[in-house]
Amino acid sequence: MRQVFHKSFYAALAFSMLSLCACANSDDDSTKRVDVQAGDITLKLPAGFTATVFAENLGSTRHVTVNTNGDVYVKLARLKNGKGILRLRDKNGDGKAEDIMGFGNFAGTGIVVKEGYLYASSDEEVFRYKLDANNNVINPDKPEKIVTGLLSRHEHEAKAIMLDNNGNLYVNIGAYSNACQVLDRQKGSPGMNPCPILDSAGGIWQFKADKLNQTYGDGVRYATGLRNVVGLDWNTQTNSLFVMQHGRDQLHDLFPDMYDTKQSAELPAECMYELHQGSNCGWPYIYYDQFQHKKILAPEFGGDGKKEGGQDAQDPVVAFPGHLAPDGLLFYTGNKFPEKYKNGAFVVFHGSWNRAPEPQEGYYVVFVPFKDGKPNGNWEVFADGFSGGPQLTASGRAKHRPCGIAQAPDGSIYVTDDNKGTIWKISYKGK
Repeated sequence: MRQVFHKSFYAALAFSMLSLCACANSDDDSTKRVDVQAGDITLKLPAGFTATVFAENLGSTRHVTVNTNGDVYVKLARLKNGKGILRLRDKNGDGKAEDIMGFGNFAGTGIVVKEGYLYASSDEEVFRYKLDANNNVINPDKPEKIVTGLLSRHEHEAKAIMLDNNGNLYVNIGAYSNACQVLDRQKGSPGMNPCPILDSAGGIWQFKADKLNQTYGDGVRYATGLRNVVGLDWNTQTNSLFVMQHGRDQLHDLFPDMYDTKQSAELPAECMYELHQGSNCGWPYIYYDQFQHKKILAPEFGGDGKKEGGQDAQDPVVAFPGHLAPDGLLFYTGNKFPEKYKNGAFVVFHGSWNRAPEPQEGYYVVFVPFKDGKPNGNWEVFADGFSGGPQLTASGRAKHRPCGIAQAPDGSIYVTDDNKGTIWKISYKGK
């Protein structure tokens, strides 16, 4: 069993408010925080870091990727001026994008640059664009269609994508359900066993990165039992895919005799998994309880909040507080940040909507230290303040909702916001 690092919501909230590292001595420089004005918000960052607005008012900016020449590509969830992909270029080196070009007539979430191609997804398909020797898209109006016909039923429809180093493409196909009930999100409705959704959704599918017009029959159901994955990244140290799952909702609403509102607000954990071919993470039959440190049988399938289940399902490698909505994941491989960040994971939390009557939470970027490919210590909030303040966080009326994250060639990172369309660049300037 893999070790799981966890903390309660209140520990996370206390950290967020006090801006203290959960795992370090208060005299350690790593606990010191600085306020950085970045557009219309003040970000709280570790000492030595700074943030600037790279671009703003772009639309619903979801995932982001950076080419070797520094060009930033971002995917839009909704078309802007008829375009779903933006290429942003800082031509004069002032840290802002002056040259912005739009192309692609499809909305979506996923975007990745890999070996001379730009891959991007809609909610039903994955495309790729060839880049020329100057890193420009050769034919922006005619991308190659790599995968087509993916299931999209307007719930967890975002097709997040990632590539490995062996020519394989990984696509999330989210479950069009909360917990595979006979009547979705209806009080007391039992679960379908076996869950038919898992045949075509609720997992990660693997395709060839260079084969055109693939469908389900050409792909491999690489991992199953995942309700919905938006944040994912390939870990080059372990040569494996890591993902962040969005946990299920509404335990109290659906089963009020078993769960009170506080339990429903805090459970289940938002989980990070390391995947391999054949991985099963247990949805919808179980969820992970970060307080009991156990896989718990879901109430739709005979659970009562205490019964364990999922003996054939793997454990998460990290368990975060519930309902924070992890939408971005990045393993940092640069050399610009302090050594503690090398090969560790940044997770972008989009922010909760269903923690009432408890305050909403999230809207920040956290960092998980790794050593030898495994989590090594408690996670900590890295960048906070995207919401615009504690009251906006608690009410769920955040100014910005961070979503995507990518590493630049100079070792800095970019973070997107799909509420107002801002992209921040976070850099390390030293003490």
